[in-house]
Amino acid sequence: MTDRDAYAVDARYKDMTTSPVHRLVLRLAGPTIVSMVITAIYNVVDAAFVGHLSTEATAGIGVCFAYQTFIQAVGFFFGHGSGNFISRALGARHEENASVMASVGFITPLLLGVVACVAGLCFLTPISVALGATPDVVPYSNAYLRFILIASPFMMSALCLNNQLRLQGNARFGMIGIASGALLNIALDPLFIFALHLGVQGAAIATAVSQLFSWGLLLWGTTRPGAVHISLSSFRPDGTVYREILAGGLPSLCRQAFNCIGAIMLNHAAARWADPGQAASSIAAFTVVSRTMMFAFSIVLGFNQGFQPVAGFNYGARRYRRVRDSYTFALQASTVMLLVLGLLGFLFAPHIIALYRDEDPELIAIGTRALRWQCAAFPLIGLSTTTNMLFQNIRMTFRSTLLSIGRQGLFFIPAILVLPHFFGLHGVEMTQAVADLCTFLLSIPFAVWIYRRLTRMEEGTKVE
Repeated sequence: MTDRDAYAVDARYKDMTTSPVHRLVLRLAGPTIVSMVITAIYNVVDAAFVGHLSTEATAGIGVCFAYQTFIQAVGFFFGHGSGNFISRALGARHEENASVMASVGFITPLLLGVVACVAGLCFLTPISVALGATPDVVPYSNAYLRFILIASPFMMSALCLNNQLRLQGNARFGMIGIASGALLNIALDPLFIFALHLGVQGAAIATAVSQLFSWGLLLWGTTRPGAVHISLSSFRPDGTVYREILAGGLPSLCRQAFNCIGAIMLNHAAARWADPGQAASSIAAFTVVSRTMMFAFSIVLGFNQGFQPVAGFNYGARRYRRVRDSYTFALQASTVMLLVLGLLGFLFAPHIIALYRDEDPELIAIGTRALRWQCAAFPLIGLSTTTNMLFQNIRMTFRSTLLSIGRQGLFFIPAILVLPHFFGLHGVEMTQAVADLCTFLLSIPFAVWIYRRLTRMEEGTKVE
C-alpha cells in the first residue's frame, strides 16, 4: 500500500468511526439513493418507451424482468457478501484481507455471467415460456432477452462492484458509475427503438451498452486512491473466502431468488386469472406496477444502504452505540419516506399507470387496483428492510435470511397460490399487500431483539 493509499484509508476510518452518525448516514445515503434510483430507471425507462409500441411488447419486457431479477440475485449476492466482509475488515484494519475478498467477489460473478449467457442463448424460447410469456408475447420477450443475456457478465459484476464501493464508504463513485450508464440508456432508448426502428430489441441493446459503460467506470473506480484494489494476483478463491461471501450474501441471494420466483408466478397468475383475451393486458399491467414500486422502493433501499457501511465499520471497531443509533435513524427515516411515497402512489395511481400506456383501458384498470393495494401496505416494509440489512451487515446470517425470504417467499408465494381462488384477478392484485403485512408482523420481535442486544453490548454486559 502506498503512502497516499494509507493516508486515504486512515482518513476514511476516522470519518466512519467519529463523525456524527445522522450526518454520516445522510451523506452516504445520498449517493446510494441515486445509485438505486438510477438502477431502477433502467427498467422504468425501457417500459415507458416500449409502452408506445404495443401492449404485447410491454408484456414481453415484463416477462424478462424475472431474468433481470436473477442477474440482481447473483450480483447482490457477491456484492453484499464480499462488501459486508470488506466493510468489517476495514473497520478492523485488515486491508489485505479486504483486497483478496474484493477480487474474488468481482471475478466470480463475471465468470458466472458468461455461463448464464451461453446457456440462456441456447434455450431462449423455452426460457421465455418458463418466465411466463404467452404465445403472442414470446417474440417480444425473445427479442429483449437475447441482448440482456449477452450483457449478463457485465451486469452481474457491475452490481457487485457498486456494492463493494458503497460498503467501503465510497458510495459517491459508485453513484457516478451507475448514473452515467443510466443517462446513456435514456439517450439510447429512443435512438435504437424509434430512430433505428429496432423496437423491443433496441431497448435491450440500449440497456446492454449502458451497463457495459457503467461496468468500465466502476472497475476504474477501484483503482483510485483509498479504494480496495482488485487484481488477478489477489484472486485467491478458496472455501474460506466463499464461506464469508455466503454468510454475508445469502440473505440477498434468497431475497432476490424469491423475487425471481415471485415474478414468474405473478406473470403466470396474471395470464391465468385475466378475462378471456386480456392476458397480455394483465401481464403488462403488473409489469408496470412492479417497475413503479421498484422505483419507489429503490429510494428507501438506497437510504438503508447508506447506513450499512456506518454499521459495518463501527461494528468491526466495536463502537456499538453508533451501530444502534444508525439503525434507529435509518428505521425512522425509511418509514416516513415510505408513508409519503405510498400516499402519493395511492392518490395518483391511474395517472401513474397511464404514463406507461394510455391506450389500453383494461391495463390501466388492473394496474390502478394493484398499485393502490401495494401503496396501502408500503409503509409497513421499512421495519423488515432496515432490520434485515443490519443483520446482513453484522453477519447474523440466519436471522437476515429469514427476514429476507419473508416478503417474497414465506408469504407472497402462498398468497398468490391461494387468494386468486377466492377473489380471481383481484386476489392477484392484493397478494403483495398481504405479504407485506405478514412480513411486518414477523419483523417486530427481531427489531426489538437486536435493539436490546446492541444496547447490552454498548454497556459491556455479557450477551448470550
